[in-house]
Amino acid sequence: MHLNPPYVGRFAPSPTGPLHAGSLVAALASYLDARAHHGRWLVRIEDIDEGRSVPGAAEAILALLERLGMRADGEVVWQSRRKHLYQAAAERIAHHTYPCGCNRREIADSRLGFAPDGAAIYPGTCRHGLPQGRAMRSLRLRVPEPGYDVVGFSDRFAGDVSQRLAAESGDFVLKRADGFWAYQLAVVVDDAEQGVTDVVRGADLLDSTPRQIFLQRVLGVPTPRYLHVPVVRNADGEKLSKQTGALALTPGDEAGAVEALLQAARFLQLELELGPGQPASLAAFWDAALPAWRRLLASRPGAALA
Repeated sequence: MHLNPPYVGRFAPSPTGPLHAGSLVAALASYLDARAHHGRWLVRIEDIDEGRSVPGAAEAILALLERLGMRADGEVVWQSRRKHLYQAAAERIAHHTYPCGCNRREIADSRLGFAPDGAAIYPGTCRHGLPQGRAMRSLRLRVPEPGYDVVGFSDRFAGDVSQRLAAESGDFVLKRADGFWAYQLAVVVDDAEQGVTDVVRGADLLDSTPRQIFLQRVLGVPTPRYLHVPVVRNADGEKLSKQTGALALTPGDEAGAVEALLQAARFLQLELELGPGQPASLAAFWDAALPAWRRLLASRPGAALA
């Protein structure tokens, strides 16, 4: 009989600013899913884009998670300290990659359209070699030819998702022109190295998942299960983020911490069974939130683990 490996989940914030309401929703969902399945919950600081990292933001995020009662099961991992792993992974699949000499303007001018996440679809200009006189700016992964490029998966919330990589993504970047490793490579390598079995994150990353699954196949590493929760949006319909003016979460006391968690739980449509005046404490919130998450999973076909 085939048994699934023990559940390992993770929350992976980028330290480009403090934790806000949108990122708390993702943290809460990933934490509850791990606890509901008696699994481990890891925290990874995704600071591979060091140019955008704000000094002290990672430490503030970790401290706030602790105050809210979300404690990692193991050492916190920092992407900026794992570059040797990304280099080794790129070397392993060198026969699937190629140097690209195109700059951003050239890609924009010759793009085949836009990917579902808004990125320009690369037309393959350098796929068969750098044009004469061009130097490498980035490293790209070659995707399959049309007809062989469909990557599909079953998301535990969104259901069946598929993407034609050649038409909807194009050959994508593994190492950027500024010398930093790209998110797609770093996240795949980290999830595999940490033994992550379940990724619970915001739906804004749903369209990146087929690319990550393809890269997992090229690297020969397992594909986790995925669950993408809705993202919090501002009054203009934009995803709540540091760039769209999201306010930092700064609960001054336990009551403030409970209120922040309650707002995240309401957004996730968790039906907390609370007594009069509850929850007055973090302990009371967590006692009510875990069974509420289990009920939410039970109400959605495919959301619960097999």
